[in-house]
Amino acid sequence: MSADADARPPGAAPHAPSRGEPLLSVNKLDVSYGHIHAVHELSFEVPAGEGFGIIGANGAGKTSTLRALLGLIRYQAESILFAGHRLDKTKPHRIVDLGIGYVPEGRHVFPGLSVAKNLQLGAYRHRWDDTVRERLERVYMLFPVLRDFEKRLAGALSGGQQQMLAIGRALMSDPTLLVLDEPSMGLAPVVVQEISAQLGELRKQGLSLLLVEQNAHVTFTLADRCIVLENGRCVKSGRSAELRADPDIRRIYLGI
Repeated sequence: MSADADARPPGAAPHAPSRGEPLLSVNKLDVSYGHIHAVHELSFEVPAGEGFGIIGANGAGKTSTLRALLGLIRYQAESILFAGHRLDKTKPHRIVDLGIGYVPEGRHVFPGLSVAKNLQLGAYRHRWDDTVRERLERVYMLFPVLRDFEKRLAGALSGGQQQMLAIGRALMSDPTLLVLDEPSMGLAPVVVQEISAQLGELRKQGLSLLLVEQNAHVTFTLADRCIVLENGRCVKSGRSAELRADPDIRRIYLGI
């Protein structure tokens, strides 16, 4: 990857496409690990203000796709554009400045730090001022339990609470696109329902979502459009309502 001249400085607003226009455009993404070809010439677009889901079984290439977009692994692509910026020409540590928040698989909170400190680290590239304090207040309104436990060590939280913390931490950077990798993994159904409801509220407020999930029920609830990956290739794509009605999707991913 080359220099990150396209990255915006902390606090600067990115060019925001109108709702429905492409926010993220991925063109012929390839990911390989040695002789293993994990993602094959994958192309898709995430419209602004919408939810976009990537569905697939373990090993389908879902996480590799996300990690490539975030510059966390080596990849090849014809181009990857986000809000007019070339992600494939942006260094990984500057991608957050462009307006992308990331909630990794497994949450990866800092267990030895308090809830409040974890959230503050989400805004580490920004000066701590009234604007960032307002973001913190919005996170607390979205997940009131985090306010209740703001002095508690993150490692003492339940799995669901840690997932809320990981989402809140990503929101502290004020992203335009929130990228989530398996947010329902290992969580009780009632907790999945609660977190899905809050993510749905964020989407209604205009935040774009890019969601990787094995739980197709969650994906179809939050995503307006989806693609289905098998062995690193897109085998189906379309609006969620169309894919939910597809006999193969119903049998393989919804258990119907």
